[in-house]
Amino acid sequence: MTTPATPTSRRRFLQRSGAAAAGSALAAAAVPRVHAAEDNTIRLALIGCGGRGRGAVVNAFNTADMGPIKLYAMADLFADRLEGSEKVLASRFPDQVDAPAERQFLGFDAYKQAIDCLRPGDVAMLTGHTAWRPVQLEYAVSKGVNVFMEKSFATDPPAVRRVLQAGEEAERKNVKVAAGLMCRHSRGRQELIQRIRDGELGDIQLIRAYRLEPTFTLPARPETISELHWQIRRFVHFHWVSGGLFAEMNIHQIDEVCWLKDQWPVTAFGMGGRNPDHRNRSQVLDSYHVEFTFPDGTKGTDDARYISNTYSDFATYVHGTKCAAQFSGRVHRDEVHIFKDQRIEKDNIAWSAPDDPVSPWDATWQLLVGAIRHDRPLNECKHAALSNLADIMARAAIHSGQRVTWDEAMASDFQWCDYTDTMTDDSPPPVLPDEDGFYPVPNAGQWTEL
Repeated sequence: MTTPATPTSRRRFLQRSGAAAAGSALAAAAVPRVHAAEDNTIRLALIGCGGRGRGAVVNAFNTADMGPIKLYAMADLFADRLEGSEKVLASRFPDQVDAPAERQFLGFDAYKQAIDCLRPGDVAMLTGHTAWRPVQLEYAVSKGVNVFMEKSFATDPPAVRRVLQAGEEAERKNVKVAAGLMCRHSRGRQELIQRIRDGELGDIQLIRAYRLEPTFTLPARPETISELHWQIRRFVHFHWVSGGLFAEMNIHQIDEVCWLKDQWPVTAFGMGGRNPDHRNRSQVLDSYHVEFTFPDGTKGTDDARYISNTYSDFATYVHGTKCAAQFSGRVHRDEVHIFKDQRIEKDNIAWSAPDDPVSPWDATWQLLVGAIRHDRPLNECKHAALSNLADIMARAAIHSGQRVTWDEAMASDFQWCDYTDTMTDDSPPPVLPDEDGFYPVPNAGQWTEL
């Protein structure tokens, strides 16, 4: 179960499992009219047209048996990403893509134009870079437009607080918000959570999560692209754009640790490093370890390593006083088991959850579309923002080498960049490389980000 394997991309996973959405129990429900307009079509505005955005559109289209749904507007910073996604989606789903040139928008303010094409009851898909997640969420909520927002949700504590505040406003306005922590909608994981709450594992003693994968490297910037655009395109390598590789990717693992414990951590400390012969110009590290302490003293750990030709694992495990369980598998697969004791091996499984009927990405969209069509409450802003804060707290502890508390993280006014909301193509890059093209890297004992 922890044997090294070739990583599988989300897009490949979608190709295998996305078509299974027809099994949804929601599909059989009667579909009421959701607009005052002439039909009940849910219109989508795709804001951020990279691979994640395309994948999310496919997940949305997989709910078509619940009622008509169309891609109606698109926005991105870069023309090639927008045009490429429109071409791919239109070729696969010609009857569901209705985003002509006049509803395709480019630039830092393009999200406003795309959202302005929508009606109440429609969905703004916030699938671009994290730096702009809060301002785009705020704008959609102000317009009464429902939201799907990809992880991660904030790069720093002030942005976390903005997401929380936008969520409160969405609650007041009955705007539905779904978040990209899709594993929360896995039926197998939900059943294991219930078994844990019922005491089947005993008292939880330790939760440990792993994301050990090949490396992500940043080459030299080509002269044909501006410094600002280079940093945005290579988002995982820059803290101000995405929160950095660890915070961007490991929010899933950290969310699982907190969900399993049903608490938020009170403290975190950690460590990380760089491969000494690694000529990576990025700001990010190669290895990360964080240990969380929860209010009752229980520990949760998360380990990430991005170095090729090393042991690989991508899973979350939980240990109780009676036995252990596996909560997830590679690329968020629903590998959900309870073991006879603490030994995590295939020949020691006492119970396994049935396979999820649909992928967790599809399940998220089924929940959102069902909430819209049947006016059921749905607002995932709070747990998304607080999981992101735990993520930021862990990153700060690793980078600084200090012990960080939840209260310190929540109260912090630290920002990577204070002008993302008003950024233009002429804005200065928030970080600059040295004369050799290398960007500042966290240095424990000297680095501060809270």
